[in-house]
Amino acid sequence: MDERAPAIPARRLRPRRLAAIELGLISSTFSTIVSQLFAARIGRDAAVDWMTVATIPARDWAISAEPSWSAIIAGIAFHQWADFSWALVFFGVFGRWTAQLPPLAILALAMPWAVFSSATEWFVLVPLFPFWQPLFTLQQPYWIGLLVHGSSALMYPLFARLRWVGGAAPERDIRFTSAWMVAALAVIALLGGIALSAARGHELPWFGNHKEVDQTYIRHMTAHHAQGIVLARLAIERAHDPHLRKLAMLMLASQNGETKIFENWWLSWFDTGMPGCTAEERADMPGFLTPAQMRQVDAAPPEQFDGAFIDMMSRHHRGAVKMADQMWHSRGDLRLRIMAHAIRHEQQGEIALMHGATGIDAVSTAFRNMLGDNVNSPAGTLAGTID
Repeated sequence: MDERAPAIPARRLRPRRLAAIELGLISSTFSTIVSQLFAARIGRDAAVDWMTVATIPARDWAISAEPSWSAIIAGIAFHQWADFSWALVFFGVFGRWTAQLPPLAILALAMPWAVFSSATEWFVLVPLFPFWQPLFTLQQPYWIGLLVHGSSALMYPLFARLRWVGGAAPERDIRFTSAWMVAALAVIALLGGIALSAARGHELPWFGNHKEVDQTYIRHMTAHHAQGIVLARLAIERAHDPHLRKLAMLMLASQNGETKIFENWWLSWFDTGMPGCTAEERADMPGFLTPAQMRQVDAAPPEQFDGAFIDMMSRHHRGAVKMADQMWHSRGDLRLRIMAHAIRHEQQGEIALMHGATGIDAVSTAFRNMLGDNVNSPAGTLAGTID
């Protein structure tokens, strides 16, 4: 009797574009989930960030004082489309060179690709052609997009398995991608657990070097934001320029979100209520407006209100930038320092937006804002400030 070994199915490659589509859906979804769960850990309000992303295609429609579900969904959808498109380019347009690579080689190329794709969006595609929308680049420092693109690119090695029909990939690639998928699910589970614990008032512990310095910064920036919120509400009600009203709504949403994060961190880290700031502390804060200055804005005639608001909010923002700069250069808790870097970029960007920055000017201003050293700069000037 002639016994023969069972036939081994021939390995067949799937159409490259189909595998790229599946990879794009996986990578964009992974980065969305990670961004949502991780944002608050570094002082970002995910809802405000998604709203800001939504302004790229939707412009001022997406902006409101409280991020709407429609804006959040639009922001997530646009982000997913962008990440999906970059995956199609990597494995479709450049598939002749990338599609046949093993997982580790794909990973080695995917990280530089994340740097390139996020920089292309931040420097060119969003603020210039085709969207001509300066708000995103001036509002969010480049490293936020890099983190998002990097998390998406981490899923690219799975392409080495998706490209084969019926899971008939080489055994070594199956082992690698199986372990990679387990690791990705573990990351999501870990971030989800940390986020759930934080929602119940238990953030990861404080680990700075000088508790009093960090506490003072949180108290002062919370008080500073409270005054900024009052000023922004005035502009929402009274500004003549509709774009300025929308920008005031974004300021309100951003500072409300940051204030909630400060309050959550304080309660979790220090297990006590946050003391208010004294009158002397408020008077010494850079950019904290006097009651007379606040009344000056409130009493401004309708035809002069926009100019009065821009002047006072610019002063207020410059003060917040100085405070954030000091925290960024300190030895405080890393999360506070990362958040401070984002706040200084955001508020300098809003000064530029109030003064009408667009195009190349917006890109160069955002670049200076992100890298500038406002603490040690000559005469204490603010990098990228438009007067």
